[in-house]
Amino acid sequence: MEKSAKIVILTGAGISAESGLGTFRDEGGLWARHRIEDVATPEGFARNPDLVHGFYNARRTQAAAAAPNPAHQALARLQREHKGEVVIVTQNVDALHESSGAAQVLHMHGTLAGALCSACGHRWAAPLQMQTGQPCPACAAPAGRPDVVWFGEMPYFMEEIYAHLAGADLFAAIGTSGEVYPAAAFVDEAHLAGAHTVELNLEPSATASRFAERRFGPASEIVPDWVAELLT
Repeated sequence: MEKSAKIVILTGAGISAESGLGTFRDEGGLWARHRIEDVATPEGFARNPDLVHGFYNARRTQAAAAAPNPAHQALARLQREHKGEVVIVTQNVDALHESSGAAQVLHMHGTLAGALCSACGHRWAAPLQMQTGQPCPACAAPAGRPDVVWFGEMPYFMEEIYAHLAGADLFAAIGTSGEVYPAAAFVDEAHLAGAHTVELNLEPSATASRFAERRFGPASEIVPDWVAELLT
């Protein structure tokens, strides 16, 4: 790979699993105790905002106590040491990439650290515990909600992400299931742009066959090895 190559990396829940943050499919975790329709849709929030706030308060507390693992640290190292541009796009709402030192991170599904006014669209830093009827600092409407993208809502930064994919020389998907669109189609966008594509995952995703290269194993092991190869 050329020293000035542009690298675009998509990360999903699998990269944070080894930091103790569960995925949708983990048994016994937060998601296992709730239906997605109840805690991750605008309709669920309208029906029972107390339940939704309680769910995200628990996630926010859990994420605040988590520490980056070697996979996060390896990607931060790649950003520091690679001579070309390294863009990290994440489906995760935790801040573990930033905690590891990563600089350019596009949170396409929002962040647990943010609050959003559903009345005027103002954003502010979320307290550790949000309450139903949280007033907006800008318009005072009692319409505060977590600044996370729920099912049925448009992910953030899509134009910017597609522009990065169009210029990518290398695209990697790490810890993603390949089942959530539009992110599941990023490999096709990168391939059309002429990028080399690689999947790094615990096991093959739903889109594994569409990648030119595939590596499987725990993220904390395979990602540092992959980064070391790129940097040498």
